[in-house]
This record gives sequence, structure tokens and C-alpha cells, in this order.
Amino acid sequence: MLNNREEEFSIETLSVNQLLALRKLSFKMRIIKINGRLIPREKYESTFIKEGDNVQVIYLMSGG
Repeated sequence: MLNNREEEFSIETLSVNQLLALRKLSFKMRIIKINGRLIPREKYESTFIKEGDNVQVIYLMSGG
């Protein structure tokens, strides 16, 4: 699941960085959660998404 939508990828194991590149999610002000757990930016390359994981990409916006 990616942002509450079922997604399928041809790669068996996928790092957070690979997911961002595949889906062209380049906006810098974001946080990533996998199964409700916040993933620090420095762990994007070493954190892998497995089948059945619930991934949320949340964009941070500011305004006034």
C-alpha cells in the first residue's frame, strides 16, 4: 500500500530511495512512514519495503 492505494512493483525488495525514484517523488519537504513508523532521511537507502507494508509519503506544507 502506498498512500492508501494498492501498488505493485516488479522489484522483489525495494528501498525507500528506490521507491521515491520509481514514483518520481522528488519534493524535499516530506516524511516517510512504513507501518506507522517514521523513517529518518539518512535511513532511506538502508530501509527496505516488503510485500504487505503500508507506506505513507506525507508532504509538509507551510503557509500563512
